[in-house]
Amino acid sequence: MSIARILNIASIFLTALLICFAVLLMASLLPIPGNYRVLTVLSGSMEPTIHVGSIVVIAPAKDYKTGDVITFGEIGQAKVPITHRINDVKTEDGQPVFITKGDANNAPDTNEAPYSSVDGKVLFSVPLLGYALFFLKKPIGFVAVIIIPAGLVIFEEIKKIRREMDQDKKTQTAAGETKNKENRNG
Repeated sequence: MSIARILNIASIFLTALLICFAVLLMASLLPIPGNYRVLTVLSGSMEPTIHVGSIVVIAPAKDYKTGDVITFGEIGQAKVPITHRINDVKTEDGQPVFITKGDANNAPDTNEAPYSSVDGKVLFSVPLLGYALFFLKKPIGFVAVIIIPAGLVIFEEIKKIRREMDQDKKTQTAAGETKNKENRNG
């Protein structure tokens, strides 16, 4: 298999992966009640289960139990939510309150998480993709995601056009030579 063919396949695969990732991110931004969210893990408190730089996809659940990994706290520009495992559940004023602990931590968290502060349960995580998400949020990352695929498409189209032009030249040259032979013989 040629290098050009391998690069073409890799380009198609990366483009498909980027499109899937973009759709996942776009859908998570829709203001739909109960919609899932995509967040980046910034600390190692859940190592080795969830690594720093991973993304976690969370969705609200009706109930949470011991052992579930949840994300709680405010989500925003200056606010960083926490993703930890439920270590224990107690009830205060008829509402569940969760005692959480990061898998890498020695002791449970000092702050408890009331049910109302839980953003959702972790559905799955993808290692290292958080770094890509962080990069894409920067202007250079956004430009790279647009310019690199566009450049690859333009490059491939230029190659096709050149091949067609070369083929046309060969066809015209061959037709001209045939016509000259006919004129000499005729």
